[in-house]
Amino acid sequence: MEQNPLDSNNLRGRVQGALDEFVSQNRALMSSVSPDTLTLVDSLAGLLAGGKRLRPAFAYWGYRAAGGADSDEVLRACASLEFLQACALIHDDVMDASDTRRGKPSVHKQFEALHTQNNWLGSGALFGEGAAILVGDLALSWADEMLLTSGINSAQTNRAKAVYDIMRTELMSGQYLDLLEQVRGQITQERAETVIRYKSAKYTIERPLHMGAAIADASLELMTSLSGYGLSLGEAFQLRDDLLGVFGEPSVTGKPAGDDLREGKQTMLIAFAYSNATAAQCSLLTKHLGSNSISPNEIEQLQEILIACGAQDFIEQRISNYLDTALKSLENPEFDTESKTALTALAILATKRSA
Repeated sequence: MEQNPLDSNNLRGRVQGALDEFVSQNRALMSSVSPDTLTLVDSLAGLLAGGKRLRPAFAYWGYRAAGGADSDEVLRACASLEFLQACALIHDDVMDASDTRRGKPSVHKQFEALHTQNNWLGSGALFGEGAAILVGDLALSWADEMLLTSGINSAQTNRAKAVYDIMRTELMSGQYLDLLEQVRGQITQERAETVIRYKSAKYTIERPLHMGAAIADASLELMTSLSGYGLSLGEAFQLRDDLLGVFGEPSVTGKPAGDDLREGKQTMLIAFAYSNATAAQCSLLTKHLGSNSISPNEIEQLQEILIACGAQDFIEQRISNYLDTALKSLENPEFDTESKTALTALAILATKRSA
């Protein structure tokens, strides 16, 4: 059986080990403040126990592509990206009012349940959202701390931090644009493209690649090739995510069927539908998209509209085109065989996934 590229060099196991060690070290500090704060740590640790580890993997192989040798210190620097990802997921779930994450209650729902179980004063929902924001903030803080204490030298740290700072600003900008589109409605393909680029494509693939490559002091030519690969693949990755949010199997995605339809997510898929569906189909989309009371039958109706108007096929074709572009960017002779093989396998994994 062919090895999962995320397990090459035992990446996932080593990333989890580095995260567990870091959380354990900080648990003592949190406990010294108050044992009550350990609930925050436990919630974050639970979220960190799952996930594909794509961002650390791309950072690691960006580093290796630039000629860097494997080291535990670099691995810890790459693993710090999981804390940033945790922050984004936690805050995303609050903004989207998502009840589940990876098949379990989302962080704000965990704390809402804690409030209910203890019969505490005030609103359980507000307590849950406030606690989740703090867990997300803690993850963001620890992302920075883990990078800065990873053990790489000061020059490497400075180069990595410069990319990391840009990545965070781009991510928060993309997150806001995504939030804005949900209230604007009637998203266009052009606006959807901007959200995809800054909320996902750069943050998921291009900037992690750049961060790893910067640690190894990569050439400008290699950075450019990594951008060609990373941006195209990042767009394909998000488009696959959009399809899974509408058509994915709950048992695989860990989210309810048609969850993006229930949340009213304004995506490229929806933008295409509004431009190509019939007036009657658009009317149904507008009526049911984002409805908390949407029924399974109505979700199925919207799925059928997205298929009938060609939106699903359109997104699949774009994914295929972006994947082709990404793979062509790896033809740069600066890529050694090992890193090229790993990045090719990661590209296939990111675009063909079912969760």
